[in-house]
Amino acid sequence: MLDMRETGMASKAWPFDEARRILKRYEKIPPEKGYVLFETGYGPSGLPHIGTFGEVARTTMIMRAFREISDIPAKLICFSDDLDGMRKIPGNVPNKETLTEHIQKPLTSVPDPFGKFESFGHHNNAMLRRFLDTFGFEYEFYSATDFYKSGKFDQILKRAVEKYDEIMQVMLKSLREERQKTYSIFLPIHPETGRVLYVPINEIDEKNYTISFNDEDGKSWSLPVTGGNVKFQWKPDFGARWAALGVDFEMYGKDHSTNTPIYDQICKILGHRPPEHFTYELFLDDQGQKISKSSGNGISIDEWLTYASPESLSYFMYQKPKTAKRLYFDVIPKAVDEYHQQLRAYDTQDLKSKAANPVFHIHGQNAPKSDMVVPFSMLLNLAAVANAEDNHQLWGFIKRYAKDASPENNPQLDQAVSFAIGYYNEFVKPNKVFRLPSSIEREALTDLRNMLSDLDGNQDAEELQSIVFACGREKFDPLRDWFKALYEVLLGASQGPRFGGFIALYGIEETIQLIEKALDGLLVKD
Repeated sequence: MLDMRETGMASKAWPFDEARRILKRYEKIPPEKGYVLFETGYGPSGLPHIGTFGEVARTTMIMRAFREISDIPAKLICFSDDLDGMRKIPGNVPNKETLTEHIQKPLTSVPDPFGKFESFGHHNNAMLRRFLDTFGFEYEFYSATDFYKSGKFDQILKRAVEKYDEIMQVMLKSLREERQKTYSIFLPIHPETGRVLYVPINEIDEKNYTISFNDEDGKSWSLPVTGGNVKFQWKPDFGARWAALGVDFEMYGKDHSTNTPIYDQICKILGHRPPEHFTYELFLDDQGQKISKSSGNGISIDEWLTYASPESLSYFMYQKPKTAKRLYFDVIPKAVDEYHQQLRAYDTQDLKSKAANPVFHIHGQNAPKSDMVVPFSMLLNLAAVANAEDNHQLWGFIKRYAKDASPENNPQLDQAVSFAIGYYNEFVKPNKVFRLPSSIEREALTDLRNMLSDLDGNQDAEELQSIVFACGREKFDPLRDWFKALYEVLLGASQGPRFGGFIALYGIEETIQLIEKALDGLLVKD
């Protein structure tokens, strides 16, 4: 009988593919540091956004897969580049005017516009940790400010001084001629203004590990590269960080992919083996534009959690990481329902199927059971026709449909009821557009009403679905036009649930009344 280690070694699921690459890295000799290090980098120039979560979630999935196929310990660090200068003021923060004078200062030296933390960098780092903790990620948090100022980067900084010309050769090949004239891998932090300076370096002193430069006013300075006086430019910083920490794996968006050879070469020059990489496609908003921390477009983590569970977001992140996906509010209901479909299937699957199920990569082998006896999309339709304002209204329908269900016995469903009401009122209700039925649709709706009126009320969802089919089969070709009509005329939407199930949930008598209102044109007037 196979165990998960053997299964994982053969699984085609992408986290196992990546885990096997990392395991092969140490097939001859284990890591000297005693563990495999996974890293995610974070630029705290704005509030953490959902793409940041996706990076940590996906890296965690690979680390989980690695632990299934290897006995080598593994850990994940989340590294914040909070010593970076604030190059522009983010569009989604308050009190913007208070930040103007702090342009180009390290983010941990910029006052917090929210007035809660000692700096803007500390604020954004706290937001990131809070978000990651919400999802129960296992990680260690590292701050660039701490690493530079505490001396933890000093050895690599000194080595970069010794290898300065070699690293510069790598960088200059990637730069325009004009940029080459002023470029340096080091960015000094001005001793008086505290600003991160993009200025030419006049001299590199390999003996004393100092750099000399003129500031923007022409004044000459000499600073040690150690102790937080100097930081790396962002491209060298990638390779230097890998070398300093001994990183074994890091994933990043495809906008970094052209720089990967540069990062790798610098890491090698500094004396370390580059990590394994994974490049994922970017997330897009509803307009097809890249989601950006600074512009604040797309969905935030908090916004997703307002309308759906954390697990549904993890499920969304698992799907096809190499494919660009639009990430906006319309994807939430589908993600919720597909997650619970996979959850219900998990217990019945063999190990091979479990290893390919997103649920395993979200929860591990001990996945919870789904208590969602009503799909989220169905709850949205129920909230629409019932004009539901609170959980009690929807539970009245649910208990009639599933007598053993209750908020106590079905906590996932109860949570989803709350989410559905909020989602309906925010996104569905403002966009509902009912229309009058055509003559052929009127005939079919009348038939459906009459057939429902003749029932004794003991029919299940499948029997009701057969009745719905029978009313449209002879009048509509293709038959999907009949269901489209039901959604548009009765629900004010372009798509909807399996209609027999909806009738069973909403109630036969209630559905008859809904059809009569539609036939009388009252839904359009509403």
